[in-house]
Amino acid sequence: MTTSDIVQKLWNLCDVLRDDGINYSDYVTELVLLLFIKMEHENLESGVIQEALLPEYARWPQLRGLSGINLLNSYKRTLQNLSESTNPRIAAIYANAQTNLTEPRHLEQLIADLDRIDWFDTDKDGLGDLYEGLLEKNASETKSGAGQYFTPRPLIDTMIAVMRPQVGETIQDPAAGTAGFLIAADRAIRAQTDDLLDLTAEQRSFQVRQAYVGMELVPNTRRLALMNCLLHGIEGDAEGAIHLGNTLGTAGQRLPKSQIILSNPPFGTAKGGGGPTRDDLTFATSNKQLAFLQHIVRHLKDGGRAAVVLPDNVLFEAGVGADVRRDLMDKCRLHTILRLPTGIFYAQGVKTNVLFFEKVSQAATGSTQAVWVYDMRANAPKFGKRTPLTEAHFADFVAAYGTDPNGKAARQDQGEQGRFRRFSREWIATERGDSLDIAWLKDDNAEDAADLPEPAVLAREAVEELNAAVAELEAILVELGGAQ
Repeated sequence: MTTSDIVQKLWNLCDVLRDDGINYSDYVTELVLLLFIKMEHENLESGVIQEALLPEYARWPQLRGLSGINLLNSYKRTLQNLSESTNPRIAAIYANAQTNLTEPRHLEQLIADLDRIDWFDTDKDGLGDLYEGLLEKNASETKSGAGQYFTPRPLIDTMIAVMRPQVGETIQDPAAGTAGFLIAADRAIRAQTDDLLDLTAEQRSFQVRQAYVGMELVPNTRRLALMNCLLHGIEGDAEGAIHLGNTLGTAGQRLPKSQIILSNPPFGTAKGGGGPTRDDLTFATSNKQLAFLQHIVRHLKDGGRAAVVLPDNVLFEAGVGADVRRDLMDKCRLHTILRLPTGIFYAQGVKTNVLFFEKVSQAATGSTQAVWVYDMRANAPKFGKRTPLTEAHFADFVAAYGTDPNGKAARQDQGEQGRFRRFSREWIATERGDSLDIAWLKDDNAEDAADLPEPAVLAREAVEELNAAVAELEAILVELGGAQ
């Protein structure tokens, strides 16, 4: 039985929960409250961990030994007690946890079904990978929108491959989600160090407790992230590696400066006064990606590096967008942009890029001399269930990027017919007006109406461009003294 087979079995358990009125969007949160208890039990039984995190009353054998209304009532009390635990990590994981199950027989069936799965009929990293697979399954198959921007695993692994995280580096994701970037970075470091066994005790302690930090706004998503981290051996500080809070508010200002930042910030513009409330960002904006980009630049250590997934509008938006891009290219060496294929995220029509840059200093100017652009979008396959995105699709980009994580390895401009080209900072300023939305290949797929974004996506992009143009014109009027 493969990991994907077991993930499918776990997903099928949703049929049990659906009979209790629980929909797919709430399914994973409901299941993992039980699943975490089961997985800790399996780790203890197999010797993967030596000491239980959960107290005696919350162990799997305790649940398995009950039935009927006694089981349901005991489980409700267990969740309540865990949420009030004096252990800050447990309290964080089970904060406000409660079950929506009302039928004792459904809870009994879930426990029995979980017991029947052979958890270790998979790879060495079975439990953590199973859990991560379940999160990805939820993102790909639910229609609620909660997982529509779940970052595909092959993309995460590609970003990690070229960024080359090392032992002793601090790694941050200010929009952590379920902690996929941090776990992938940890996986890469464990692969280099024989699962950390090659390290000293001090180095191991740093990797487990201090190397990774993230922030997540949504409490239930943060719960999934904390469980995901623990199942992969990332403990973080007393309250876990993922902190609860708004990165674009005062909580984000408390995140430490880090040597690596990897992130896929949420897309869209804040509505109804929900914009950034921080007072340390250089440019005020309601555009969340532009605000996150400023946070990332600010919270990189000098000499640190970042890889960030951002939508197209960040590359071309005028007004504040242009100011943020110029600021980025002053304070950092923006050395590489990867234009991603359309449709690899679960929201159709979303056009995205990965920006790779190295922080010079907060006071630096003119740090970017040239930007290399790799166009993986033009004439790309139509990705989906029939043509899943894999790491193999990124192989040419990884080879072109080179072995230096800051993009300093020798590179070859492939010319107008190639996918990888170099553009000088001067050309970007004079010919593009500091727009980084650079494309040169004719995309034969673009004429296919079936591949066009949804009308709502096109309309939103048009509105954003118009708003940006109006803002720029108003700024010109102010300069000319003609403002009303």
